Amino acid sequence: MPAQPHTYNVLFLCTGNSARSILAECLLNRLGTGKFKAYSAGSFPKGEVHPLALHELSVNGYPVAGLRSKSWEEFSGSDAPRMDFVFTVCDNAANEVCPIWPGQPMTAHWGIADPAAVEGEEIRRKTAFATAFRELQSRISIFANLPIASLDSLKLQQELDRIGSSTAQLPASEKASS
Repeated sequence: MPAQPHTYNVLFLCTGNSARSILAECLLNRLGTGKFKAYSAGSFPKGEVHPLALHELSVNGYPVAGLRSKSWEEFSGSDAPRMDFVFTVCDNAANEVCPIWPGQPMTAHWGIADPAAVEGEEIRRKTAFATAFRELQSRISIFANLPIASLDSLKLQQELDRIGSSTAQLPASEKASS
């Protein structure tokens, strides 16, 4: 019987864990099915998922039941899942002192503008959430398609950092197959 493929645990961090990190968690759990298990958390969780984040997920066919804003402390204890990757998706979380994650996961910053900070008409606010969703979807799709097992740690870190840059594109090996 063939060996079961390794499932990589990924934690997305944002200060409030109400929008971007929640979107990222849902996106990776769908785009990386069988290869990744995504989680999200915040350093100062808002305590609830932003209603427009739930709306954006719903209109894109993602289930929203059970989503919640939670502290990163849930993922730093000895009983927490061991993370293989930890990504910050907001500038505030990237600049904060993070807990020491068991297992020394690979980390990168994938900053996305905060859609929850957009004010004004509802269409403007919904557009901000749709934009954040699309940007995260693009980055997470690239990540989910990386040949992680065949990359050495230096090359993998370079790819993770490149994905977080505004000029991220599919690696040459993926362009041929897409």
